[in-house]
Amino acid sequence: MSKLSVQTPGLIVFEGVDGAGKGVQSRALYEAMLEAGYPTILTREPGGSVSAEAIRKLIVEGDTGRWDDISELLLIYAARRSHLQETILPNLELGTWVISDRFADSSRAFQGYAGGLGLDLVEQIHQIVVGQFKPLLTIVLDIDPVLSLQRAEQRGGTEDRFEQKGLEYQQKVREGFLQIAQASTETHVLVDASQSIEAIQAEIKAAVNQRLELNL
Repeated sequence: MSKLSVQTPGLIVFEGVDGAGKGVQSRALYEAMLEAGYPTILTREPGGSVSAEAIRKLIVEGDTGRWDDISELLLIYAARRSHLQETILPNLELGTWVISDRFADSSRAFQGYAGGLGLDLVEQIHQIVVGQFKPLLTIVLDIDPVLSLQRAEQRGGTEDRFEQKGLEYQQKVREGFLQIAQASTETHVLVDASQSIEAIQAEIKAAVNQRLELNL
């Protein structure tokens, strides 16, 4: 039987540098919410819909110089539009919680801060594509990029285009996320991702229970 919370179901987002543990922690929260009786889906960006997954390969695979920053941003927002229209909004309308590994803050941190496009340009595109829709809660997993890149390298695979941009780039991404989180404390929670997996999970559950009035 599904539980009812005071909070209307919304979008919960995990953000952070590559290798911060978003995949592990987003899945853990997804499983905890299902176990507690809350209808929930787990999705990701770039991706989360059929057409967005096709765009994902263009963004996360290949050489770092494959796209310049503005082309990268436009591809990501094309995928985000599909994700929003085909997956996020329909599920929210059905009363289902949505957990996403990345959303718009990634564009702000990666292309806005680290890519050098600036937040103003990213926000212009964001308003055209997404409008006023916002996540209810964003969990930023913070970790030293030296460690996160080591984790990403151990993970392997072909989706390493952003990791190939190097340590300095990832440090700028981290700084972007920190600035975003510190400027939006009412909607963002900053979590030390260098802790044990279990400690991180406990901190996330506590934040979700407190901020969203759930019972995990």
